[in-house]
Amino acid sequence: MDFNVKSFIKAAVLGTMLAVSAGTASADVASHAGTDLISVAKQNGNFSTLAKAVEAAGLQDVLKAQGPMTLFAPTDAAFAALPAGTLESLLKPENKDQLVKILTNHVVAGQSLEQADMKRSRGSKTAGGGDVKFALVRGRLRVDEARVTGDYHAGNGVVHAVDKVLIPN
Repeated sequence: MDFNVKSFIKAAVLGTMLAVSAGTASADVASHAGTDLISVAKQNGNFSTLAKAVEAAGLQDVLKAQGPMTLFAPTDAAFAALPAGTLESLLKPENKDQLVKILTNHVVAGQSLEQADMKRSRGSKTAGGGDVKFALVRGRLRVDEARVTGDYHAGNGVVHAVDKVLIPN
């Protein structure tokens, strides 16, 4: 399936309108107006590789768009744990489509999922069209095989730091 950035933005905006009209926008997230997912990730220091990948994929404006959105943000260590040469290959212009597919597997459009929401749910559909599964393992929240290691709120959603890159099937 080819990913279309314009379709992603339309889906995110539609999801936002539906969430607001249904009254599901989080007051805590809204209190941080003026910041966006990618800026919050950059400010929290452990996501420079993610920021570089988002820029290479041309998705920075998408993650700055009006939410709500949820970003499962792989840490720098998560990217470093990929097989040798994988990241370098993904960052090449000729592999942009593959990079976009991987990065959009880390975004849930139309929802600002808090950990409590994920603990009550079994999973969610990603902006890339795949599914992520949520589970509690020894009291720790997991998104697929990645552990959630931190949470950061932005004006357009929430960022959950994860310790692995979520590669779609």
